[in-house]
Amino acid sequence: MTDSGTHRAIDAVWRIESAAIIARVARMVRDVGLAEELAQDALVTALEQWPEKGVPDKPAAWLMTAAKNRALDHLRQRKLHQAKHEEFGHELEIEEALRQEHAVNAIDAALDDDIGDDLLRLVFTACHPVLSADARVALTLRLLGGLTTGEIARAFLVPEATIAQRIVRAKRTLSEARVPFEVPRKDALATRLSSVLDVLYLIFNEGYAATSGGDWMRPALCEEALRLGRIVAELVPDEPEVHGLVALMEIQASRAAARIGPGGEPVLLLEQNRSRWDQLLIRRGLAALERAAQHGGALGPYALQAAIAACHARARTAQETDWGRIAALYDALGQLAPSPVVALNRAVAIAMAYGLAAGLELVDALTAEPQLKAYHLLPSVRGDLLCKLGRHDEARTEFERAATLTHNVREQHLLLTRAHACAMDAKSLP
Repeated sequence: MTDSGTHRAIDAVWRIESAAIIARVARMVRDVGLAEELAQDALVTALEQWPEKGVPDKPAAWLMTAAKNRALDHLRQRKLHQAKHEEFGHELEIEEALRQEHAVNAIDAALDDDIGDDLLRLVFTACHPVLSADARVALTLRLLGGLTTGEIARAFLVPEATIAQRIVRAKRTLSEARVPFEVPRKDALATRLSSVLDVLYLIFNEGYAATSGGDWMRPALCEEALRLGRIVAELVPDEPEVHGLVALMEIQASRAAARIGPGGEPVLLLEQNRSRWDQLLIRRGLAALERAAQHGGALGPYALQAAIAACHARARTAQETDWGRIAALYDALGQLAPSPVVALNRAVAIAMAYGLAAGLELVDALTAEPQLKAYHLLPSVRGDLLCKLGRHDEARTEFERAATLTHNVREQHLLLTRAHACAMDAKSLP
């Protein structure tokens, strides 16, 4: 194998296995920042040795063993210093193991939990509420997604130094707060799981509708959020909201190919070519939605949003969409998790189901909502309804205002195009 081929193999193995390796080492050293450093050391060794000696038969196992050996070296050195020996009770087992001839095997015996348990601990640690939302997203993509600092920076269109500082601060915060490397107990599980799901959906949404930049979507972020969501669903299979979120992401991701035109321009939902929707993802999404219901979570926030997405997925044409059911689902979502954004989406559903004027009345009532003051979709929706009602001048103004509020170039162009079309329609009126 050529050097470039070897490096590609290392990259591929690292992308797949890095989370498991970091999770296992974190279990040993009780520090995710240190665990990542030790795992990175193992990666560096692989980059040095594999091009010369060849890729081992079991590259993932090689990396795992190398990382654990570095963890053992670290623990040996720490044992020598003994400064904080008593603070790390779990090291007692490890110290005993170190006296044995086959230390690594002994450590494996001590750490006999399934690797999935370690991964779950890593998920909850990276998404700990002690961290800001931005820090949780960056750390999750780094530790669980295996993305480099540069890749995360490019995904969110921020300087690499910003992401690097964000990750460093996050690790320091976790260490200083002495956040335990564990799955929270039952009382705290729901809250902590909610934080995990929020992070995953935040990542997905940024990929699905980029807040800024020149691309309408960033599919890699959608794929990563979906991959991590599937992993979490396997780790906590009895938690219905996890399946609800996975269902939502699967169904929304199914439209990815149809959401972008040949020139990269956005294609709105009702104008999409539904033959381009990924039926496999839709089936997976509907199955996940069914699992959420089987676990008593049909009315959870994510499951309700997934049910709304499923209404669109089941409609063979835009005209067949069951807007009445969508409006009812938004009613339920608004009662469970009220927010101005949910109210705006409900207004759209009401407009489609019961008449444009009824929807516009609800949208107008939201114009005084402080939380929507800078939300570009409020004037965008209002412009759409006004346009359909034939009030073209007012619609143009709303589209132009929406364009000033969005930071996404593609969306800006779409809104200004619609504003121009409204202006042309207004001129053509007698």
